[in-house]
Amino acid sequence: MPTPEEIAKAFHATLVGQDWPAMRQLFHDDATWTLPGDNAISGTAVGADAMVERAQLIASYSLSFELEDILLSRDNMALSLHNTAERNGVQLDEHLATVCRLREGRIAEIETFLSDVPGMNRFFTC
Repeated sequence: MPTPEEIAKAFHATLVGQDWPAMRQLFHDDATWTLPGDNAISGTAVGADAMVERAQLIASYSLSFELEDILLSRDNMALSLHNTAERNGVQLDEHLATVCRLREGRIAEIETFLSDVPGMNRFFTC
């Protein structure tokens, strides 16, 4: 069974590399991913396929996903990221924590915490 750190590194690598089939394998079928805000990527994605679709949508905005740190608890992990992008004159510059709860060596739940929800709303609605 992979360690939480290995899962964190794999999640980031699949996101950056846009390896959607490999990302899908990291999730339980009933997994959920919740993002704050009121924009195209906000809300809760339910199910592994919906989570991959959300990752594809986020990546389609040409973000830079800089991994700052991997944070570990006994059984779970979080990625500390700095996401930046520019699109149609709108800048995105946010720090976030993507907290992943694990079950049996796979991601069962993701909750993302953002430093700039209003900025995210502006960027993902243009």
